[in-house]
Amino acid sequence: MLPRIPHVIGFDDAPFERSHRGDVMLVGIACAGTRLEGVLSSRIRRDGANATRAVIERVEHSRFRPQLHAVLLQGIAFGGFNVVDIHGLAAAVGLPVLVVCRHEPDRDRIRQTLLSHVAGGARKWRLIEQAGPSEPLGGLWVQRAGIDLSQAAHLLSATTGRGKLPEALRLAHLVAGGVTMGESQSRP
Repeated sequence: MLPRIPHVIGFDDAPFERSHRGDVMLVGIACAGTRLEGVLSSRIRRDGANATRAVIERVEHSRFRPQLHAVLLQGIAFGGFNVVDIHGLAAAVGLPVLVVCRHEPDRDRIRQTLLSHVAGGARKWRLIEQAGPSEPLGGLWVQRAGIDLSQAAHLLSATTGRGKLPEALRLAHLVAGGVTMGESQSRP
């Protein structure tokens, strides 16, 4: 059971040019409810396979870890197609994981792209399939590990200020864009 004011950490990747190869910044924001508690960062490989490990390391080695109740992800992949194993992440950190998207992902298009254009695409597609279908919740689309739908609804409600997106994810998006581009860009 989640507390009335859950402590969460939300991750989003920084923007990058389509032609960019190499590492991409990953930003984590720790929040108590909607109140900012701290900022973390890491780097992941564009279209690589280290996003799960990077999130685990940032969560486990964070001073915020003892207070955390859940991990939030802005989408299931960072840095293009660096797909997060949400069930492996949940098991490794001992916390529920909630993937949040503003729009329903186009699974057919994602599958086609992964299988025809991305190195390791078949393995990455299996991770997406294992995560389960995206479900509508509170005007968003979610995938979840270690948390039921009613707890996920409470988590979204308790961590969202104005708008639909949990504050930790909204801030991660703004910080990642501001640090990388010099100024934060559009909404997540």
